[in-house]
Amino acid sequence: MVNLNIKGAAAAAWAAPLLAVGLLTAWPATVSAQQPVAASVRGLPDFTDLVEQVGPAVVNIRTLERVRAGSGAGGMGGQMDEEMQEFFRRFFGMPLPNTPRQGPNRPTPQPEREQPRGVGSGFIVSSDGYVMTNAHVVDGADEVIVTLPDKREFKAKIVGVDKRTDVAVVKIDAAGLPIVKIGDVNRLRVGEWVVAIGSPFGLESSVTAGIVSAKQRDTGDYLPLIQTDVAVNPGNSGGPLLNMRGEVVGINSQIYSRSGGYMGISFAIPIDEAMRVSEQLRATGRVTRGRIGVQIDQVTKEVAESIGLGKTQGALVRSVEPGSPADKAGVEAGDIITRFEGRAIEKASDLPRAVGSVKPGTRSAITVFRRGASRDLTITVAEMEPDKSASRAVEPPEAPKAAGASVQALGLTVSNLTDAQRKELKVKRGVRVEAAVEGAARAGLREGDVILAVGNTEVSSIREFEAAAAKTDRNKSVTLLVLRGELVQYVIVRPAR
Repeated sequence: MVNLNIKGAAAAAWAAPLLAVGLLTAWPATVSAQQPVAASVRGLPDFTDLVEQVGPAVVNIRTLERVRAGSGAGGMGGQMDEEMQEFFRRFFGMPLPNTPRQGPNRPTPQPEREQPRGVGSGFIVSSDGYVMTNAHVVDGADEVIVTLPDKREFKAKIVGVDKRTDVAVVKIDAAGLPIVKIGDVNRLRVGEWVVAIGSPFGLESSVTAGIVSAKQRDTGDYLPLIQTDVAVNPGNSGGPLLNMRGEVVGINSQIYSRSGGYMGISFAIPIDEAMRVSEQLRATGRVTRGRIGVQIDQVTKEVAESIGLGKTQGALVRSVEPGSPADKAGVEAGDIITRFEGRAIEKASDLPRAVGSVKPGTRSAITVFRRGASRDLTITVAEMEPDKSASRAVEPPEAPKAAGASVQALGLTVSNLTDAQRKELKVKRGVRVEAAVEGAARAGLREGDVILAVGNTEVSSIREFEAAAAKTDRNKSVTLLVLRGELVQYVIVRPAR
């Protein structure tokens, strides 16, 4: 029974927390003394059956690392006096952490020992002991301990780790284990209730709930993540995100936080992507991905409109790796890749995901937008090297001034490239910027930049640059394709106002 006849300070004490969590409207203005409690909270979800169903398949994961004696606490553990040792023994019932027992004059030599490294969560996906978790939970651990909800503990073997997606699989020697059900992420809707089960701060089998805040969040190169407001903290990593049918729809992986704790935004790896990774890890211990050898960037709305692309779409190719599949297929810096294997590339992050899912050696169709028109190319996908990092943007080397005349247009003074400069910069066309003023300077152009195209017109000499510039409307913005160092970018030069 619920009695809301609360007076004075007691009423304020009850009302404040209810307003704070937005549940005050769930209570009627007046509640009959005979009205059951369930009627007053009608419509709120009940997670009890879900937790009973899935809870037995969610595990706690502890990791250990081997350290040499004296390596902890800056190597000072053996020098701690007896009074401090006695303090820890009396008030905590344990020796000082990471401190070896010592004799009257010197520390007793200690062998290599294991110490706690971290804690996380996981869930059982097969009755014979395969467990999924996050890569960052187990990567680099010397020993992994899996604890089941019934308190049984097992030493686990790391089957495979994929840092790019933050997915890992470990195996324990057990049979007849309860397993989770895998859900359909495509059916997941924004606003839908979801539940997390895990071990935040080592507190096993903790349950939190919230809603799906957004889908397809681009926080990673190879996975669009699920954003929720489910309370997730350190230790929840690797645990399942569940829908109301008790199916796993994600792996809790990241939080947005300025303090290290929960702040209302958490992210989960979509389970369909994670299962594809786990299948490869179980089969071979590693994940094979395709690559084509380009560095890419977003296409802005202004650039898309100025070059005739229409809507904002695709991935702008800023550089092409020499000898790569893209280079052999004829892809050029400045191209915008709009389709890959028939799949539309709506934004830059779509491309590495599409290419990465293709088996190396596959001949794939690719569509690029270049100088106002689309072109279809065929590319043979190569295999991505493990943890290959993207090439960095580099400043252009100090190049000698180009010989010969120069011309001033669009706020730029440009000169022809010498043969030596073309060879050094690995370009077949373009003019070198000698100086930038007015709108060109405001756009960020500077000496040493190379102008490859004005609008959709390629330029290879100051004469071609001057002709292309003469065709532009001085009262409108002009789009230039610019090479700086090893990367290209579209730059918009706006008229003075």
